[in-house]
Amino acid sequence: MNAPDTATIATLTPVWRDVLADSYRALANVVAGVRDDQWQLPTPCSEWNVTQVVQHAAGDQLAFAMALGIGTGPADNPFEPSGTIDGSPEALVDNAIEQTAAAWATVTDTTETVPTPLPHGALATPVAAVMCALDAAVHAWDIAIATGQPSPLTDELAGYLLTAARTAHPAPGSGQDAEIIEPLRQWGAYAAIVGGRSDDTAVAELLRYLGRDPRI
Repeated sequence: MNAPDTATIATLTPVWRDVLADSYRALANVVAGVRDDQWQLPTPCSEWNVTQVVQHAAGDQLAFAMALGIGTGPADNPFEPSGTIDGSPEALVDNAIEQTAAAWATVTDTTETVPTPLPHGALATPVAAVMCALDAAVHAWDIAIATGQPSPLTDELAGYLLTAARTAHPAPGSGQDAEIIEPLRQWGAYAAIVGGRSDDTAVAELLRYLGRDPRI
């Protein structure tokens, strides 16, 4: 694995634990704020409703936890959410966050790289952690927008998430350096970049980069 540039590591190393905590809090709070009549509403993830985004977000966190040695991973494919949850969505998300937070707590500050469920495999620890946080935070935004809740993203958080997402890394298969998001985008995990505006905030820039329209 080629190490990301030192500037990226220097930016993310002091903050990755806080970025994870903020992203987990955003996801848990937004899911807790969904009303009983909103679970079938459409979301910015065009093929999925609110329930399916919740299933996907929880499954992705469980996959990260398993990669780090905690738990057995998601029971179902996070990319084929059924739209039916046994029990409460809040409990599903809380359990996923609890497992993944416990997994990251086993990672010491001197651990240089960790395994991930991403096709890239092992990544530099701060980058891997913030990519895990990005998944939780952006889906928190998806759910918030779908259900009329305030955006859970801040410009500070978005800046760190974008830094990780744009980290150059050898792409799976080709080995050519590409931003981490790009192979995932090619496989359909993210839509094409949405054109920006001169007055975009860091949140808007992040959302556009991840294929979302911040003006929704």
